[in-house]
Amino acid sequence: MVALYGLAWFVLRETGAGRHIYAVGNNAEATRLVGIPTQRVLLGVYVAAGVLYGIASLLSVARTGVGDPNAGQTENLDAITAVVLGGTSLFGGRGIVLGSLIGVLIVGVFRNGLTLMGVSSIYQVLVTGVLVILAVAADQLSRRGAR
Repeated sequence: MVALYGLAWFVLRETGAGRHIYAVGNNAEATRLVGIPTQRVLLGVYVAAGVLYGIASLLSVARTGVGDPNAGQTENLDAITAVVLGGTSLFGGRGIVLGSLIGVLIVGVFRNGLTLMGVSSIYQVLVTGVLVILAVAADQLSRRGAR
């Protein structure tokens, strides 16, 4: 995991392709007008995401020993919560990999604490959803303040 975070940090921060990804996320039309092939950048991002999803699913199956299609239904909510808590904007163009790592640690500790306290999984999802709403609201307020 640390190696993947390091690789993502290097690619996004130190390469032209990473700068193009941030540019397309910030304003796809302006990026297209500058001459960056936005469709190719988006395709590359989706392919990379698919590869990482495949690695994550293989790790999940290796850990649980079961290839249940219903397993991990709330992990997408946890991932979104972690990324938004880490400072990445849902509206694109802003965010750092280290912030996402910190968000993952926060969500992991939070979910583990709720499990240790004996909170039902339904309420854990509810609390995670409330965290997403609060993080998005904070992001919107910071965007309004920046204008």
